[in-house]
Amino acid sequence: MEINQSIEEIQNFKGKYPKQLWYLFFSEMWERFCFYGMRGMLVVFMVNHLAMDEKTANLQYGATQAWVYAFTFIGGLFADKILGLRKSLFWGGILMIIGSVILAVDPKNFFFVGLGFTIVGTGFFKPNISSMVGQLYKNDDPRRDAGFSFFYMGVNLGALIGGYICIAVAEGSMWQSLVPENLRWNVGFGFAAVVMIISLLTFTQTQKSLGPIGLSPLMDVEKSMKKTLEIATYVGSLIIVPIIIVMVANTKYTDYFMMFIGPASILYLFYEMKNFSSAENKKLLAALVFIIFSIFFWAFFEQSGGSLSLFAANNLNNEILGIELSPNGVNNSANSLFVIGFAALVGLVWLWMAKRKIEPNTVIKFGLAFIFLAGGFWIFYYTKFFADLNGRTSLGIFTFGWFIITFGELCLSPIGMSAMTKLSPQKTQAVIMGMWFLASAYGQYFAGLLGANIAEASENASNLDKLNVYADGYYQLGIYALVAGLVLIAISPLIKKLMQEVR
Repeated sequence: MEINQSIEEIQNFKGKYPKQLWYLFFSEMWERFCFYGMRGMLVVFMVNHLAMDEKTANLQYGATQAWVYAFTFIGGLFADKILGLRKSLFWGGILMIIGSVILAVDPKNFFFVGLGFTIVGTGFFKPNISSMVGQLYKNDDPRRDAGFSFFYMGVNLGALIGGYICIAVAEGSMWQSLVPENLRWNVGFGFAAVVMIISLLTFTQTQKSLGPIGLSPLMDVEKSMKKTLEIATYVGSLIIVPIIIVMVANTKYTDYFMMFIGPASILYLFYEMKNFSSAENKKLLAALVFIIFSIFFWAFFEQSGGSLSLFAANNLNNEILGIELSPNGVNNSANSLFVIGFAALVGLVWLWMAKRKIEPNTVIKFGLAFIFLAGGFWIFYYTKFFADLNGRTSLGIFTFGWFIITFGELCLSPIGMSAMTKLSPQKTQAVIMGMWFLASAYGQYFAGLLGANIAEASENASNLDKLNVYADGYYQLGIYALVAGLVLIAISPLIKKLMQEVR
């Protein structure tokens, strides 16, 4: 393996992808197995084993996921200012392993303790690996979007495997004879711990190939001061874990936090903008527009871990083309399967269009994402017309809805990550990437509120009536998504001016 390469040598790679992308791909793949495997279990576990009603479980899910993504802003900030991307990623991985082990040992009594470690760990891990992917490319390299699409395929490969296996084992629809019934949920959470160890080992064994990418920003600071600041960051992140545990367990604290962190992050961005030129600041404003619109996208999309999990458990049959499957496993992994099948293809389409100068710009891609999202939710709505008298409807049609939504995600998520790295100066890239994931936090938070409203409307209803309430709710979400997409396309000329040469 080549080591100590300069940034120029890394960025002047031949072919479609730099070799370092493969290493980051596999590290992220196993981390996403951990994350999505756990995510798919949360609501069902809270309803079935923590005795929460569906409304409370949706609110709790939204709060938990909001904290996961909100902490990425804080993790990105400390990576930019103190730890550097690599040490931040490693520390985050250690905390995630601790959280997963706690959940594997006793998920019922230490549920929020395990979540607390996982939340803080994800905040240090997640934004920084994406920032390293961006630094593999020069700012004007047209291969960047294809690279992020490929990287995103790694995200979804982990999500596919973990998203299906963990919940299927925990619910008992997979490996029934191998896993004792009283240990199924322990094993489900245990998978997350094992694969997170693999993720961390993958990164530590390949990081030398990254050259100067992700090293400490304190290279010019006195060694003793640098060590003091790093230790203070590690200790501070441990101190905040019990605070996070309390705030996650009580959703009203999450409400207060969400009222504060978004405006505070925007004010911090404006503070940073005084250090940049007018042209750079216009690009940052364009990035802010994308960040705000992504909130709405994720608020709808992330029904997958909340209301759609309960919809899958209560209202879907368990067959596709005569094959028996876990409905919740399908809900939690079908999107990832379709991303794996089509992410590279979509990335190559963008390259093909770019060579012919007909590639739609980032704003149009975002608008298309919302239109696909609307189409998928309308398919979820139409499942109500295929239900039996017990309120069970077609898993196959439901899965087709995820197929449509997948193309929306491919028009937004990898393109959005790529846009954040192109629109932000390098000195603030981790913070901007943190704000991108902070938008996901708000999306998760609002997803919980939306899911709770749907669940409340169907409280004490029969299963058939519950199906109709959930389906009608998805119809409304489809309308809102369509409107958002049309607005984005309408304002695209204005956003293009802010983006300048960036497409």
